[in-house]
Amino acid sequence: MSRRAISPAGVLLAPGAGADRNQSSLLAIERTLSPLPVRRMDFPYRTAGRRAPDRAPVLMAAMADELARFCEELGCSTDAVLLGGRSMGGRIGSMVAAELGGGGSGVAGLALVSYPLHPPGRPDRLRTAHLPSLDVPVLFISGTRDPFGTPEEFERETAVIPGPMTFRWIDGARHDLRGKDEQVAALIAEWIAEWIATVS
Repeated sequence: MSRRAISPAGVLLAPGAGADRNQSSLLAIERTLSPLPVRRMDFPYRTAGRRAPDRAPVLMAAMADELARFCEELGCSTDAVLLGGRSMGGRIGSMVAAELGGGGSGVAGLALVSYPLHPPGRPDRLRTAHLPSLDVPVLFISGTRDPFGTPEEFERETAVIPGPMTFRWIDGARHDLRGKDEQVAALIAEWIAEWIATVS
């Protein structure tokens, strides 16, 4: 499989459902990737003071709008921006990437932290319908004890992704990856550096 460059002009990050743009892992990623421009976004339900997330189409529209504004500021197209996020934020980012990819523009890649492959205890309710449209490099970072998806489930269910995949497992960690923010940020930085080195 040919390798596609990741040399992003910027990174757009979205938080998990119960957090906002100041989620500690997102802050750690921004610090670690500096001076690369990083935009941490909030979803509208959070800025409105609500706790329950909107439906996926509303969340996707909000992220697509934020991506468009970020690209305008950076003076680049969407395929120069890396999307990422924690849990629900990463899932929405992957859905936006799949939708953009269908139109031919796409994004630079995806960094998905604690991707919620399925609800806990419900492996039959997979969140994978859009994955075959992800023809970009994808990084998955998850704990080996995450109830939203085991390493074995991830490797089996994500095989439909046509783009190159990288898995990084944090031994013994659960969905919250408590105390692992700096490790997560370092893994993303290393992944980006490896891809740039491969194609340079």
